[in-house]
Amino acid sequence: MTTVLAITSSASGAQSVSGRLVAEAVEALKANGGVDRVITRDVGSDPIPHLTAETVGALRTSEVKTEAERAAIALSDQLIGELREADVIVIGAPMYNFGIPSTLKAWFDYVLRAGITFRYSEKGPEGLLKGKRAIVIESRGGLYSEGPAQAMDSQEPHLRTLLGFIGITDVVFVRAERQGFGPEASAEAVAAARGELSRIGERLAA
Repeated sequence: MTTVLAITSSASGAQSVSGRLVAEAVEALKANGGVDRVITRDVGSDPIPHLTAETVGALRTSEVKTEAERAAIALSDQLIGELREADVIVIGAPMYNFGIPSTLKAWFDYVLRAGITFRYSEKGPEGLLKGKRAIVIESRGGLYSEGPAQAMDSQEPHLRTLLGFIGITDVVFVRAERQGFGPEASAEAVAAARGELSRIGERLAA
């Protein structure tokens, strides 16, 4: 049986393309059987606190001296616990100014912890959360997967690096691009993403 962690990060709430596609991805996984638990984390509507001078040291050293540090460690432990329990992670990531939302970056800031989700060795950094699968759903106003704007894509490479750093290398990216090109282009891209998510659900269940 499979546990799915579904993470959404859009500030657009119910209007979010990536948020709707995350929900549909989870339903596709359920429809193909084998999913017995879904953990949801909406960092768009319930943001993770950004790191501050009062909290960053605790997450780097795991040393707790103040209430702010204690709260930061507790939240980090909770988020890492959700990640550890998951077999499949579904992430909804809209593109904001060529990158990921700061709320999603904050989530990564709390789950990337040396000695817990990755470690440094003589051979370099090693991710400690291996054996998991990830589906990353990206919504974008323009076309960044090809053509002249591809060089401006700081979203997908960043996400691939962050996930890989903690050992999650089995990652599929599903893109709903051209959302700013008008209703027809938007609908066409969303429909294509839905079809791809349905096929991914079938493959993961096989």
